[in-house]
Amino acid sequence: MRTANPALNSKTFQDYSSRAGTVDSMTIQGTVNKTGILLCCLLLTAGWTWNMFYTSGNPAAVMPWMIGGAIGGFVVALITVFKKTAAPVTAPIYALLEGLFIGGISSTFEARYPGIVIQAVGLTFGTLFALLFAYKSGFIKATENFKLGVVAATGSIMLIYVASIVLGFFGIRVPFIHDSGPLGILFSLAVVVIAALNLVLDFDFIEHGAEQGAPKFMEWYAAFGLIVTLVWLYIEMLRLLAKLRSRR
Repeated sequence: MRTANPALNSKTFQDYSSRAGTVDSMTIQGTVNKTGILLCCLLLTAGWTWNMFYTSGNPAAVMPWMIGGAIGGFVVALITVFKKTAAPVTAPIYALLEGLFIGGISSTFEARYPGIVIQAVGLTFGTLFALLFAYKSGFIKATENFKLGVVAATGSIMLIYVASIVLGFFGIRVPFIHDSGPLGILFSLAVVVIAALNLVLDFDFIEHGAEQGAPKFMEWYAAFGLIVTLVWLYIEMLRLLAKLRSRR
């Protein structure tokens, strides 16, 4: 099984193939429940930094929380990936930290483009449920070629982002990543599509994990992986909508 999500790689469930059907094994419903809990954690802290921005009216007030949330979330995500048994503890911590970043960045986008956040949230969850329906209905199948294509495309996007960050240290700017011109919009649209297709891979991977009888703590780990994809998709939705709004 392949997935472009670094939290859900091909070796995640390989040691847990003998527990299927046991009481303490992973289930799809359990993963859905854990995902809901993580979303609540994320929304809790996101609402806090959002309210801080609009109460103070000063973007600098939320900046330390945004940076701390982003860095802290990244560190906790790495811990979760390398120590999966800690997921019941680290996954909620990741969601809380990531919420600080999401709330801060959302409020700054909203201040510049009123109404953009509700649009991005609606599109993100609309995409989630549409792809889940398509996957469960068999309209989209996670074939081996499909997985290879999505993994390759995701890797390419990550390399572009990393190159942009490195070049930025030398004062070199990659224009099409941030510009609101036709090329910049097409790039953001492509990234949104790839991020969305990663959801299909995540659905497939979680389903196989439940079939193989992964232990119960893997519900938290699988939910964490799904949240990682949803956060990426939401941020890319914000970027795409901002580019479209700036052209008006």
